[in-house]
Amino acid sequence: MNGMENKNVFAQLGVSDAVYALGEEVLCGLRDRFAELDRTAEYNQAKVIAAMQKNRVSAACFTMTSGYGYNDVGRDTLERVYADCFHTEAALVRPQITCGTHALAVALSANLLPGDELLSAVGRPYDTLEEVIGIRPSACSLAEYGVTYAEVPLLADGSPDYEGIRAAINERTKLVTIQRSKGYATRPTLSVETIGKIIRCVKEVRSDIVCMVDNCYGEFTEKIEPSDVGADMIVGSLIKNPGGGLAPIGGYICGSAACVSRCAYRLSAPGLGQEVGANLGVMTQLYQGFFLAPTVTASAVKGALFAAALYERLGYRVVPSSSEERHDIIQAVELGSEEAMVAFCRGIQQAAPVDSYVTPVPWEMPGYESRVIMAAGAFVQGSSIELSADGPIRPPYAVYFQGGLTWTHAKLGVLMSAQKMLEAGLIRL
Repeated sequence: MNGMENKNVFAQLGVSDAVYALGEEVLCGLRDRFAELDRTAEYNQAKVIAAMQKNRVSAACFTMTSGYGYNDVGRDTLERVYADCFHTEAALVRPQITCGTHALAVALSANLLPGDELLSAVGRPYDTLEEVIGIRPSACSLAEYGVTYAEVPLLADGSPDYEGIRAAINERTKLVTIQRSKGYATRPTLSVETIGKIIRCVKEVRSDIVCMVDNCYGEFTEKIEPSDVGADMIVGSLIKNPGGGLAPIGGYICGSAACVSRCAYRLSAPGLGQEVGANLGVMTQLYQGFFLAPTVTASAVKGALFAAALYERLGYRVVPSSSEERHDIIQAVELGSEEAMVAFCRGIQQAAPVDSYVTPVPWEMPGYESRVIMAAGAFVQGSSIELSADGPIRPPYAVYFQGGLTWTHAKLGVLMSAQKMLEAGLIRL
């Protein structure tokens, strides 16, 4: 297909010639960056294959189990694959973990006891964790069970406050949580190198403190993971990067054998732990999704980089900028108004293969303090490795763009978002 044919196909999907031309201009400056992302994907793909081969993954691993799930070969092998790929002693990878927030709640509640203190080393965590911790009161929160909470804000430039972290650690500090991605904040995503520095800072004060990293949105964006730089636990969702767009549900916790064992007891029941939990027939998707995850993640990062470069060209503040290194799949764009957020998200929705005719509107979403707008026409509901965008309706009215199982789809989503902004009179070309 030549350039004219491509432009005509995009025009059939609603992208005007002017928006398409802008996109092609922006892409000319990104070829070298895209090649770098492909090299990272190649490295991580080999890492995943090596873990699968080492653990002798076979067709028998895809067999469905039900009931208690005793002696589930596929489940147990998958957990060894995750542990080997992320270089940890153990892993808990289960469809019974419903989402990333659930995985984090399991990890926290399993490794904190009444009287302990939880410390966030990177400021306020993602909105949905506020009720888990008890920052906003909720039944069954950590606060309700006698776990106290402290946080050290990031410095003005978005870097960790190492002196503040050292000063905040006390005799009750049991677990330090580090959120890799930005959440609903326009702060830098943390590199694995920076996470390693935070962990070393904590361990220098007290080596027995458990360091947990919320790894959501960050897996496979670099060649190493936080578990390679000292994290005792890394936690994430299978409907984000590691599920590769195929996992229909699930989450993972990888880390030390002691921490993961406690997580298994919390997820199931004391005395049962990892011995129970049937796979319910989703093993093929979990294995194949993990196999595809490095290249799917690279497609999503390309989309985020393209969005940054295009919206910079249009005069908006973007985090990270198009020249910065990438450490997750999230691209924040500060749009300045609710109207612009709605227009952007309508473009993402219209680019979707599923529910493209739906009009996203802000609503009171469970677990969030502000109204939230979400655009996602996904094969797996809520999957944010698929093309999606969302954000809380509050200043600076930033929308958070992520996902794209293929680079081509991510590109279409970015162009459609700009198209809807143009049609609403919010930008000029």
